[in-house]
Amino acid sequence: MAQPNQQNGMPPQMKPPIYNGVHSSHSSRDSSPHGKNIPLSQLPPRSAIPPTQLPPSRSPNITQQLSQLNINKFNTSTPNQSPNPSGLVSSAFSPIGSTQAPPRTTQAPPTGYNFTQKPPSTQGQMPVITNQQPQQKPPTIQNQVQVPPPNQGQAPPSTQNQMPPPVKNQSFVPPPHNFNSSPINQGQAPPPAQSQMPPPIKNPNFVPPPHNFNSIANQGVAPPTTQGHTQIPPPIKSQSFVLPPSSVINQGVTPPPTQGQGQVPPPIKNQSFVPPPHNFNSSSINQGMAPPPTQGQSQMPPSIKSQAFVPPPHNFNSTPLTQGQSQVSSSQNFSSMQPPPIQGQIPPPNSQIHNNFNSSPSNQGYRPPPNQVQMPPPLSQGYQPPPVETNLPSNQFNNSSPRLPPPGAPKANLHSNRYPQGPPPQQSYNPQAPPSFNPQTQNYPVSAQTQQQFYQQNSVTQSGFNKLWGHDHFDLLQNPNVLPPEKVAPPKVYLGNELLDSANCSPEVFRCTMTKIPESNSLLQKSRLPLGILIHPFKDLTHLPVIQCNVIVRCRACRTYINPFVYFIDTKRWKCNLCYRVNELPEEFQFDPVSKTYGDPTRRPEIKSSTIEYIAPAEYMLRPPQPAVYLFLFDISRLAIESGYLQSACAVLLEELKSLPGDARTQVGILAYDSALHFFGLGEGLSQPHEMTVLEIDDIFLPCPDNLLVNLKDRIDLLTDLLTQLPTRYNNSYDNNSALGAALQAAHKMMGATGGRVSVFQASLPNVGPGALVPREDPSQRASTEVQHLNPANDFYKRLALECSGQQIAVDLFVLNSQYVDMATISGISRFSGGCIHHFPLFKASRVLQNERFERCFRRYLVRKIGFEAVMRIRCTRGLSIHTFHGNFFVRSTDLLSLPNVSPDAAFGMQVSIDETLSDVQSVCFQAALLYTSSKGERRIRVHTLCLPVCATLSDVINAADQQCIVGLLAKMAVDRSMQSSLSDAREAFINVAIDILSSYKMSLNMAEGPTSLLAPPCLRLLPLYISALLKSTAFRTGTCTRLDDRVKAMIDMKTKPLGHLIQMIYPDLYPVHNLEEQPIVLNSEEEPIPQPPHLQLTARCLDSKGAFLMDTGEHMILLVAPGVSPMFLSEALGVRDYMSITDEMYELPVLDNLHNQRLHQFINFLNDEKPAAATLHVIRDNSPNRIEFYERLIEDRVENALSYHEFMQHLKTQVK
Repeated sequence: MAQPNQQNGMPPQMKPPIYNGVHSSHSSRDSSPHGKNIPLSQLPPRSAIPPTQLPPSRSPNITQQLSQLNINKFNTSTPNQSPNPSGLVSSAFSPIGSTQAPPRTTQAPPTGYNFTQKPPSTQGQMPVITNQQPQQKPPTIQNQVQVPPPNQGQAPPSTQNQMPPPVKNQSFVPPPHNFNSSPINQGQAPPPAQSQMPPPIKNPNFVPPPHNFNSIANQGVAPPTTQGHTQIPPPIKSQSFVLPPSSVINQGVTPPPTQGQGQVPPPIKNQSFVPPPHNFNSSSINQGMAPPPTQGQSQMPPSIKSQAFVPPPHNFNSTPLTQGQSQVSSSQNFSSMQPPPIQGQIPPPNSQIHNNFNSSPSNQGYRPPPNQVQMPPPLSQGYQPPPVETNLPSNQFNNSSPRLPPPGAPKANLHSNRYPQGPPPQQSYNPQAPPSFNPQTQNYPVSAQTQQQFYQQNSVTQSGFNKLWGHDHFDLLQNPNVLPPEKVAPPKVYLGNELLDSANCSPEVFRCTMTKIPESNSLLQKSRLPLGILIHPFKDLTHLPVIQCNVIVRCRACRTYINPFVYFIDTKRWKCNLCYRVNELPEEFQFDPVSKTYGDPTRRPEIKSSTIEYIAPAEYMLRPPQPAVYLFLFDISRLAIESGYLQSACAVLLEELKSLPGDARTQVGILAYDSALHFFGLGEGLSQPHEMTVLEIDDIFLPCPDNLLVNLKDRIDLLTDLLTQLPTRYNNSYDNNSALGAALQAAHKMMGATGGRVSVFQASLPNVGPGALVPREDPSQRASTEVQHLNPANDFYKRLALECSGQQIAVDLFVLNSQYVDMATISGISRFSGGCIHHFPLFKASRVLQNERFERCFRRYLVRKIGFEAVMRIRCTRGLSIHTFHGNFFVRSTDLLSLPNVSPDAAFGMQVSIDETLSDVQSVCFQAALLYTSSKGERRIRVHTLCLPVCATLSDVINAADQQCIVGLLAKMAVDRSMQSSLSDAREAFINVAIDILSSYKMSLNMAEGPTSLLAPPCLRLLPLYISALLKSTAFRTGTCTRLDDRVKAMIDMKTKPLGHLIQMIYPDLYPVHNLEEQPIVLNSEEEPIPQPPHLQLTARCLDSKGAFLMDTGEHMILLVAPGVSPMFLSEALGVRDYMSITDEMYELPVLDNLHNQRLHQFINFLNDEKPAAATLHVIRDNSPNRIEFYERLIEDRVENALSYHEFMQHLKTQVK
């Protein structure tokens, strides 16, 4: 009973907070009505609470009851106990964490966000109600918040779950409610939490606030209110009650709590209180908001006791009632309270509630002042909540609940809404029948065990709808097996038109980091995703339309080539898809060369394919096409001769000399160098090559003007003799010097008139003549965390490369060193001349595997397609701009790249910025045009066009991310950061990217994660894995002994490799091959059966002592044979008698006539078909010293000073805000 001296019959510690300007510096006029508008006659009387409404007394034997609780039946949420629905290998991680998680504190927002600092919120907390009467313990104080421990999971008894007294109401309009249920950590004994009814309030200025019944488990800060959860309002006695207004800026705000948390607010008697209506629309700063849902939203009608009110029935196996259907009344037993709905379930439809549940991009992380009140929207008087007849789908992957779009919603917003998701599923539970639901008991928290039952029983329905609407997500901590069993396919671009989708550019050629472009730069910044494109312009294609026409149709304003995404106004005019200018269509374009008819321009090849090649007319030539010219520079210093590379190189060149790309004008020359330059005259009439040695290397000159570059067809005999003599010609040389700079200057003079390709073979540090270098590497610092000398020692090679680029000369490097050669400096000659670099560290021709790899690489290099005198320009839609380029080239202007040579193995990256808003367009386009001279002397233009839709919501942007493309662009950006700043800064940037992206996704969900959850969208679930692999890669690792030349070459590969090869270099492919005959097969183009074993993650827990595993790193394959493999596999697949018969020098597989051997050969050949050159193979035993080659690439495991993948995830979890 209330004491007489207590104002309003309420103790001071139970008073609700003051709102709206009363003792508050954050008043809001639109939050609730002023107290002075309430007549005294309408205020509640000074009456006490009847004894029947008081909660039951606490039992004295709580301690005994708590000791009976069994916390061992619940497992902690650890990866090794997670479900494995995808059929992948189960986790072998050790359990992380304990049953008692530390209190969660408020953390700083991710980098790049501006947040308004507010005092810690203590709003709307409600203790978890247990089904036993536990021992009362003092609450933990964390930022002045009372945080009760989680529920243990028993059913609440009827004695504690007292409902408020009946409310007399003739025409009460129930507001929607927000029930925020935070993840429950199992294994803790809960404190007492009883729903008590405080005495009536007598206060003429009091305005009842909304109530947020948060069930908080093991957290020190109240989580933000999750959109779509239900709250039970206070029972109110009113004759004509209309809800007060509420202007909600951020829907994730938690209202402030009352003194004495967990108590239901007092009833209020009001006869004629009519506050103004609600304003529940988000302010204009909430960009990208989806239309308000009308049906299927997660706000449940409140429980109301009126004079003639009967709660609605619930049937969870039938379809939800539509609008306008009458409510069916049935009696319900209020003493048998049932648990509330779980996050991720479909609530009953409510046609009268119009709330916007899309998070505001402009308010990411914003927390309004404590006095800001969140009120539901007004409902028409006499409204009765419809009966709830719906299924309660759940999800074992922690997916968000599906929501059907509101009637009449635009298509662009079907995938834009973000809905709250449930807590992660637990792994150990006792299956029971799903309990029935009662909307009048939804303010009572449910046990973790009941939540598990719902998630497991309804996972199929939930997962299906979530995938349909793109609302599912992936828990990186609960599901360590993130790698799909099949190869990761690039995401598809959907333009809303099947013809345009099929005509779009192949992702193998042109790819963007997201399949939907944000409409504004601010939206892009909120997503924390990098925006850029990767292009492989000269890729070998199986189908390439080539057309020859007199007039190439281009936009007169921006010079865009006509493409499938232009708009034809009529048969005479077309509208550019980049600058939107209307252009005239030439008469020739009306003719279809296939059907030989006129009239329909859409039948032209230019309109049917986004990749097309034109044979350019004369106006695209600055000079007549030059012949293909090839010059080979061989290092013949002592280290080079000892390595034995010269014999291998000359042998391959001799075999492929006639296969060099070109026509009858093709020219070839050879130059050798040590401390001097050795020219070879191949003039007409000579019976053998004539050697001319130039000792003066500081001021280089050519000993004769002619016959150094000769026609290949005319001088094939002399070239053959020279290549035969060269390997043994300098066997007795002891010259330790290398004049690389002088040799390059001589090459520049020899090829200046025509341009062409210079192939340099370097085996030692260039230490004499122009561009001479001294060793900079300290071998004792190879494992240091601070890496130095990543930048060139001088700019000689860069300046020479620019001179070569101006003369259309590209320089390619083959580095076959056994000692330090300063790759950081000499690589400049290739990086800025459009060349390529191949590295073979510690090369010895006597080592079969190294020599085979070099020969295969060089052979591919000689015979692959080549383009001379190339330039490439990238154009994009107005409002976008390209600001940074990555690759080997010279930037001639803002969007023009100079490429003296272009090869099928070269790729490029560009970073894109959004300069203007794109809200008035539906799609944007990028177009790359590569103008080059073919080896046959034809001037050609290859055009690639990529079209992407524009989106307006944060959830659309994040769910359109292309994780592999993002990794490719991040790797290129990190190389620049390493050279401009430091390697440690680049590593830190990788981690910050992962943290920012996961934080942005968490905010887009607008929900609280569990203490053991780290959520990511399916399109980004591999991003942390790839970033963890990058941190352990040769380019960016620290603490591991790494040669400086190897690190620099790995960085160059990051900048130049095509995306598919780059991903394989970062994260190699691992397959089980001991049972290929049991795997499913596919037929290749030659109708041969190809087995398809699953992809395995790079961790030792995926290995089996009775298996054999093939690791494909791109250029090299390793077949690890475990000691317990079957004797049949050894004899039939490998052709050996027993396990020890596998030698350390087994570099090829025998060809045998049995199914095991055939399947293994077919699978390896299938992998090699996708490579520019066949990979080398090494078969090793598990007890061989060579096994380190295999195990060092298991990058998900902990190696030296690097974290394992799961430890990296735990670190990200602590940093994600």
